[in-house]
Amino acid sequence: MLIQKIVQELQDIPEDKLAELYDLIHYFRLGLSQERTQPRTPGLLKGQLGDAFFEPLPEEELQQWE
Repeated sequence: MLIQKIVQELQDIPEDKLAELYDLIHYFRLGLSQERTQPRTPGLLKGQLGDAFFEPLPEEELQQWE
């Protein structure tokens, strides 16, 4: 069983590194539960974009990007 293989690997880890490994496992597990409870929201910003967002930039601003 996979859990037994994991436990065998853990036995070979130095004692002074176990706290770091525990933190990694603990926060990974917490992240798994958050993935299930929070549906994905598209986009980076909340709210809506106005029509001005889709208008072409003025030539002066385009020049600054080049």
